[in-house]
Amino acid sequence: MTKLSVNINKVATIRNARGGNIPNVLQFALDCERFGAQGITVHPRPDERHIRYQDVRELKPVLSTEFNIEGNPVPSFTQLVKEVKPAQVTLVPDAEDVLTSNAGWDTITHFDFLKDKVAEFKAEGIRVSIFIDADDLKRIEKAKELGTDRIELYTESYASMYPKDKQLAVAKFVEAAKFAHEIGLGINAGHDLSLENLAYFKQQIPFLDEVSIGHALISDALYLGIENTIQMYLNQLR
Repeated sequence: MTKLSVNINKVATIRNARGGNIPNVLQFALDCERFGAQGITVHPRPDERHIRYQDVRELKPVLSTEFNIEGNPVPSFTQLVKEVKPAQVTLVPDAEDVLTSNAGWDTITHFDFLKDKVAEFKAEGIRVSIFIDADDLKRIEKAKELGTDRIELYTESYASMYPKDKQLAVAKFVEAAKFAHEIGLGINAGHDLSLENLAYFKQQIPFLDEVSIGHALISDALYLGIENTIQMYLNQLR
């Protein structure tokens, strides 16, 4: 079964808007695990506008499922990941001032930088995933050469096109996933996956290892409750 990793950044955003510790990010993560999530994802940015570096440190010893830390491997992020040693680090090429991740890595242009980072994290026993677009198989091939364990397909374009033409929307992702699978890469996916589009994506890519979902899932939970929402997402993956 494809694992569901819940991105809890938005919970931290709500907390930070008011100060204090409501909602409690650590307790929310533990509740997500208790309700069936198979992983917790965080994306700490240098300005700490949602998840803070200290949150990451405090989460690691209390989580019982896979911990995935994603972000741009700038020096402070790299140091944090090596200190915390999560199950997985997902390398994302987001600039400091972007609102949310908006592109995958160009693994050709940034090959040497990424190769060094992949080796650095794997030396610490951390599984590495590279955030990547689905429309360039050469970049996926280069990701394999980097030594990464997995890629994470950036699914915003799939989500945007899904309501108009779901077959066309998923086509390049199926091709990319099959190619990655054939060359021995594990496959994750994330960005704008939701209750509307998740089941079809999973059906088309049956060997999908993990999805990381935050914004849509937390938004759904405002209406449906977090326990019910997690169960609904898990049902989409079955």
